[in-house]
Amino acid sequence: MHETLLHASAALPPTTEHQTLLDLLGIHLSGGSLTALAVALFILTYAMILLEKYVHRTVAALLGACLVMVLGILTPDQAWGSIDFNTIFLLFGMMNIVNVLSRSGFFEVVARRAMVLTKGNPARVLWIFSVLTAVFSAFLDNVTTVLFMAPVVVTVALRLGLKPIPYLIAVILASNTGGTATLVGDPPNIIIGSVAGKGFGEFLVNVGPYAVLASAIGIALMHLLMHWRGEMSSTGSAEKLRAVLADETPIRTDPRLMKQALGVFAVTLFLFIVGHPFGLEAGLVALTTSTFLMLIADMTPVELFEQVEWTTLLFFMGLFIVVGGLEHVGVFETVAASLTNLIGNDMGLGILVVGFASALISGLVDNIPFTISMASVLRELQGTLGEVMNPLWWALSLGACLGGNLTLIGASANIVVADIAAREGHPMGFGQFMRYGTPVALVTVIVALGLFYLVFQATH
Repeated sequence: MHETLLHASAALPPTTEHQTLLDLLGIHLSGGSLTALAVALFILTYAMILLEKYVHRTVAALLGACLVMVLGILTPDQAWGSIDFNTIFLLFGMMNIVNVLSRSGFFEVVARRAMVLTKGNPARVLWIFSVLTAVFSAFLDNVTTVLFMAPVVVTVALRLGLKPIPYLIAVILASNTGGTATLVGDPPNIIIGSVAGKGFGEFLVNVGPYAVLASAIGIALMHLLMHWRGEMSSTGSAEKLRAVLADETPIRTDPRLMKQALGVFAVTLFLFIVGHPFGLEAGLVALTTSTFLMLIADMTPVELFEQVEWTTLLFFMGLFIVVGGLEHVGVFETVAASLTNLIGNDMGLGILVVGFASALISGLVDNIPFTISMASVLRELQGTLGEVMNPLWWALSLGACLGGNLTLIGASANIVVADIAAREGHPMGFGQFMRYGTPVALVTVIVALGLFYLVFQATH
């Protein structure tokens, strides 16, 4: 048998190395030149993401990924291996569960009841929809939350004679602060959880309290800013307001589907909390429970998959490949060594450096590619320092998620809502967003990270 295998292997053609475009052109790069090329492609991809007015962010990420493979920084197999499928499965699964909830009429019921609770009062509209957004964003991903919440807010604001843009900005800010609380709430947390191996409960304990405080402060500050700028008054008549609040047009719901979706959602959250110690990663849980929901729900996969945000998933996959190129050429090892030299064993200093740098950079560029990159750096650092550097993961989470409120391009939820606003005929300007987002981001980042630093110093 052994001899037969030897003869069979001898008969196989010799393996050939993967040929790249540069090889075919007769160009052979040194290690340093390959590193410079990987960094250049990363910067180019970032630049294209920032210029989304001209190039869609998903196209930018996929183009960067293609160049990484074409130029030979990664082979296609290596590129495929650099994709974090735990993150992809988590997003895909949660999107499907939310889509079933949406199809059942659940969100329309919530919106109708929320509007009645506001009694037409602008301050109540702000607080109720902001709190709802923050809560939903903590247990769903915030991009999915704003997809169904933003159109509802536009409708409610227009019916009540309110300017929709400030209320839409409030939804963005609440989604980013509320989403900071849990593993599944904000894409940066999903990335951190997967790269660092952190579970749902760990995020809830280590980041959750600061996110709740930031959410409350953010909504209160938004209230003050809107009141100061005179945007808390309705232009509608009292009669029209009464008619809107008295509207009892039946909402089309599917009670059976709603019960199934809510039941599966509850099981999913339970497994998020208890599954990590047993090796059940969040991505596997979400993929499994959403597949079970497809099995029992009266919906075909074709119907359900049409509603999946494929552009978001492909955006992530492209970025993972671009960042994988940097990891392959050793960029993150170099950055991690520099960070180690800067902070040494002073984790208090590390919290301030990582946290505030993450907030600033996440505000200037999208917090997703930044977090993918920084998480790779911290993973290298963890190999040197061990578990003692755990606080740096939570500082990255607070900085990247809350810093996403600094500018209109700081987080994916911001772009999604801006697109919805433009589609509804109410375009949101970059400066218009910063009038609210920047002060809210600055205050919440300083309070949350400052308090996190003080608690760390008091307990160590």
